[in-house]
This record gives sequence, structure tokens and C-alpha cells, in this order.
Amino acid sequence: AREFAPLVGADADEAAAAANVAKADLSSEMVTEFPELQGVMGRYYAKSAGLSDAVANAAQEHYSPLGPSDTVPTAPVSVAVALADKIDTLTGFWAIDEKPTGSKDPFALRRAALGVIRLVLDSNAAFPFKRFFGENAFVSHMGHQRGDWDHLEWSGVAEFWSKDGATRLTVDLLSFFHDRLKVYLKDRDIRHDVIDACIAMPNSDDLTLLVKRATALSEFLKTDDGENLLQGFKRANNILSQAEDKDGVEYSYGAEEKFLNDPAEKALFKALQNNGAAITSAVEAEDFAAAMTQMAALRGPIDAFFETVKVNDDSAVIRRNRLNMLSEIRKTCLSVADLTRIEG
Repeated sequence: AREFAPLVGADADEAAAAANVAKADLSSEMVTEFPELQGVMGRYYAKSAGLSDAVANAAQEHYSPLGPSDTVPTAPVSVAVALADKIDTLTGFWAIDEKPTGSKDPFALRRAALGVIRLVLDSNAAFPFKRFFGENAFVSHMGHQRGDWDHLEWSGVAEFWSKDGATRLTVDLLSFFHDRLKVYLKDRDIRHDVIDACIAMPNSDDLTLLVKRATALSEFLKTDDGENLLQGFKRANNILSQAEDKDGVEYSYGAEEKFLNDPAEKALFKALQNNGAAITSAVEAEDFAAAMTQMAALRGPIDAFFETVKVNDDSAVIRRNRLNMLSEIRKTCLSVADLTRIEG
């Protein structure tokens, strides 16, 4: 919770204090008698102990959201502890290889993952999951000290202690989150293949960044420019891939202006230079809407290129230059999302 605090705008000391007392009420006779009061009593006890309102509220709110229709806490300390609680649960169950299978999910791990997704997205937090799903997260569940391992008779200990084992668990758990995210975004009319195209890009463990990219791409592909640009990209990629397979070389050096002779290819060359740089800047600034606007401007030059230009020209030099032009189309489009994963 202390580590998560700065990512969600919470005070680290208050988040740690709240995490220390968040489960204390479970041992009280009041909660034993009335389980539905867990968290509620935690808030009362924390207030009676003289703790701050933020700490007391987190004792109650950190369980939320309990389902898709439940309210997501907004108080920063509550969000930090809620994330810590749910991620601790998920990494713990992954470390002992207890994952949901089929329709069976006895420990409500899908609900916990959805809770994390909603907490992160609602707080608009830049939350790099791999940083928290690394070796330490999994090893901490297997024993607080290295010596504890000597007393465990379990064939999986050596694997989970290793960095490779933790890396595999990290990848698998992140994949689980991505699957939950697809279900969540379906209600926002964002297709699975669009999300897959964005998951393939760098930093896809940052769900806020991933959703921004997927939302912008989804809206873009619903437009005429988006649909036509996708077809232009696929055409360029297919021609280029076939030529590379046939020639046994990779055309990735970019076209040279001195070998351009058709007005359409000259126009495309300029558009790729200008808009390509703008797309790169927009992606680096995480302004995916602006990146899609710049992509839309490429639709016309690409359409005109394919209408008037013969890529496989009789001249080997011109052919090679035009194939390198196609590689620029591919490179520019793939800088926004992996469009090869888009269906249709």
C-alpha cells in the first residue's frame, strides 16, 4: 500500500497505517457474530483508536468494489489499500497455482481482478503492473525469510524462488488481467481484436495507457478514414511480406526521394515524413487521439499511391524503392498499434 500510494495520490504513511489495521476488525466478536459488518466495524474501531478519517474510511472501503455494480472508492488512501489487498490476493493464489478454471472461481479471483481494473481506471493512475508482479511479489508469499524454505516440502519451491519462475507467473497473471479487461471493455463497444492490437504494444501492463490507446483506435476504426487506412495498411503489408519472402531480404530502409518519379509516390513520401513524425510525437506524449488524427491524414495519399503506382516495377531500383516505401507505411501504422491483429 505504501508503494501504491504515490501512484494514486495518497499519503504513503496513511496508506501503510490503514493497511496495518484494515483487517483488525475480523478478529472481533462483533464481526464473528455479524460477518456483514466487516469493514464497517473496522471504521468504528479505527476512529475509536484515534486514527484519521482517511485511515478509518479505508478500513471499510478497501473491500470495494465487490462486483461490477458496486461503487469504486475514490479516497486515495482507500484506493491504495484496496489495490494492495486485491493484488496481494491475486499474487498469492498465483504463487500456489490456484487459478480460476472454466466457470469455477471459488476464491472470486476474477472479481478481484475486475476490482483492480476499475480502481486503476477510475483513478486514471499510471500503474505499471510488472513492477508489482515481479519476483518479490511472489516470493513474499512463500516465506518471509530464505530459511523458511528449508522447512517446506513442496516440489514447486525451487521454481517459484527463481527469477524465471516469477517471470512466468508475472506474464500469466498479466494475461489474466488482459482477459478480464476484454470482458470489461466489451460493454464499452471495444472489440477483442482492437484490444489485442494494443496489448501487443510496449507498456501494455499499464492498463490506463492501454485503455486510452484501445479507445482511440476503436473510435478511429469506426470512421471511413480508419477503415480505409486499415485496408491500405493490410495491402501494403501483404505485398511487402510476399516480396520479402520471395527476395529473402527485409525492406526496411525507407524510400529515397531521388528514385521517386510518380506524383502519387512523391505525395505519399512527404505525407509519411510529416505525419509520421507527428504520429511518433503524439504516441510518445500518450495523445492517441492526436495520433489517430494524423493517421487519418495518410488515408488519401496511401489510396492514391495504390491507385496509380505499380509497386513491382520493371526497374529493380524503382521496385526496391517502392517496397521500402511500403515498409514506411507498415512502420508508421505499427507505431500506433499492431494492426495485423485487427480482423476484417
